[in-house]
Amino acid sequence: MTADQYLDAIVKHYSDAWSKPIDQLRWDRGPMQDLPSGFRVLVLQHSPEMVAYATLGMSPPGDDERLELHLLTRTSPRVRLELVELLTMVAHYHRTGRRLGLGHTVNFGRPWLEGSQCTRGLVSLPYLDGPALEWHEAPSIRFLWLIPITEAELQFKKQRGLEALEDRFERQQFDYLDPARASVV
Repeated sequence: MTADQYLDAIVKHYSDAWSKPIDQLRWDRGPMQDLPSGFRVLVLQHSPEMVAYATLGMSPPGDDERLELHLLTRTSPRVRLELVELLTMVAHYHRTGRRLGLGHTVNFGRPWLEGSQCTRGLVSLPYLDGPALEWHEAPSIRFLWLIPITEAELQFKKQRGLEALEDRFERQQFDYLDPARASVV
């Protein structure tokens, strides 16, 4: 499989789950040479109320464990470039720092959207879309959800574990699309 075929398979996987990409963007600042050459952030309509910002080529075909991540936000009339930058930073960390996987957290270094207390990201299962989105079989690629969380939620996860935090999310029916949401702990 060529690099272009690999990227096409990722785009098709997202498109089959949600929609054809509205846009494909590449952040042009910072150490972009550390990311795979085809890396982009896709913008896709997840549902009438939601837009997905999703990595494309965060893990190249040669990686043993291939991973792509997505963030969800409310539908907006404009592309949120801050989310393109954020996913690019997370992909850079994945490539040059610690490899990310289910249950890992990342420090965004700032709120995910203006006015938010959520300055961290939790790599989670794509609960809204299920296993059909989570796994692409040939080639094997895992697609996970990057959920913005607060510092207090991160500390709760460290003390009580991922399952306890996700249970708290479910019990409190937190609004993962609301950048101004209160912490669940």
